[in-house]
Amino acid sequence: MADMVDQSRRGVRMAEVWDQVLSAMAVHASETGPASLDVVDVGGGSGTFAVPLAARGHRVIVVDPSPNALATLRQRAAESGVTELITAVQGEAADVRSLVGPHAADVVLCHGVLDVVDDPAAALAGMVPALRPHAMVSVVVAQRNAAVLGKAMAGHFRDALHMLEDRDGRWGSTDPLPRRFSEGMLTDLLGAAGLSGLRVFGVRFFTDLVPGALVDDPADVRELAALESRAATMADMRPLAAALHVIGWSGTGE
Repeated sequence: MADMVDQSRRGVRMAEVWDQVLSAMAVHASETGPASLDVVDVGGGSGTFAVPLAARGHRVIVVDPSPNALATLRQRAAESGVTELITAVQGEAADVRSLVGPHAADVVLCHGVLDVVDDPAAALAGMVPALRPHAMVSVVVAQRNAAVLGKAMAGHFRDALHMLEDRDGRWGSTDPLPRRFSEGMLTDLLGAAGLSGLRVFGVRFFTDLVPGALVDDPADVRELAALESRAATMADMRPLAAALHVIGWSGTGE
């Protein structure tokens, strides 16, 4: 039972992103015609999104620098019977256009990538030319505010202050994450890359903060998921989210 609850709790962390991505993809497909879309999952690793999307009939190219993650992706694709719909490509975010070709994607997923690349602007510059006109982009990044709050709640006040003042939202040289974003920083970055119509969602308001002992059965997990889902719709809650999810759109592709 404990393992099932842990797995469900982990699922809560990404449930809202899944719902937002699938909803936007459905609208995009209805507007463009084909039900099957060409998706490029940048940093998609072992296929957390790619395999389920392929199971829905979409064609997915996963670009990831890790050969081990791509090996796991191929295994999962084979186990799910979607090998023909998934292509694994080893490479960096900044090289996406050269790896998949220009105007190759109806959808680009960029989840947990801009936090860790050397240059987020260069990474976006490598992705945007791979988009078709009016294509969809989904970006997920860590947000600074929740990390500051978490440090303060743990009694690490000096680290919290450092994160609050640091340009990259880090607590110091031992912080494993290269950067965290504020909402303004992220939307400015995406806008400068040529994306428009940005819709911003908060992700994981409570899941990372609630002690495991308080989520010890499936009913608790369902109630936590409902709470997360409601908070995600409220703009005034967004600064408290552990992560930000932005869905945007490319221009004409010129």
